[in-house]
Amino acid sequence: MPMSDRSVITFMGVAHPWQCDTMGHLNVRHYAAMFDDASFQLLGLVSGPDEPGRGWADIRCEIDYRHETRAGTLLTIRSHVVALGRSSLTYAHEMTGTLDGVLHARAKVVSVRFDLEHRIKMDIEDDVRQSATDLMAPAPPPPDG
Repeated sequence: MPMSDRSVITFMGVAHPWQCDTMGHLNVRHYAAMFDDASFQLLGLVSGPDEPGRGWADIRCEIDYRHETRAGTLLTIRSHVVALGRSSLTYAHEMTGTLDGVLHARAKVVSVRFDLEHRIKMDIEDDVRQSATDLMAPAPPPPDG
């Protein structure tokens, strides 16, 4: 799922040597942390300042690893909203090399709006829905036929 022109930068960092495994590349746990940081940024852009009693809960995450990431690689993650449900938000992250544009990994995440007091999902508020729509990738054109 290629990035949209509505994507925003949600993470910039470096693959540190201490984050690499015995094979010399970024360990899976650190990809997950970088994508999680990107999620906090995107969800903050969507829902605004923290409001007591409301939050987000991830219910699904898929990561596709596309290119080996070695220590010292500068990384940028761009994100956009893919779909919007009654209580859920699906979004995509794309991790690329900051200097060379090489695609290192992609993640697709589904989060639900969460009532922190009652510990249940809740409907996405109208203002949050509008913010999410503003970051949504346009639908692809229909195939010729």
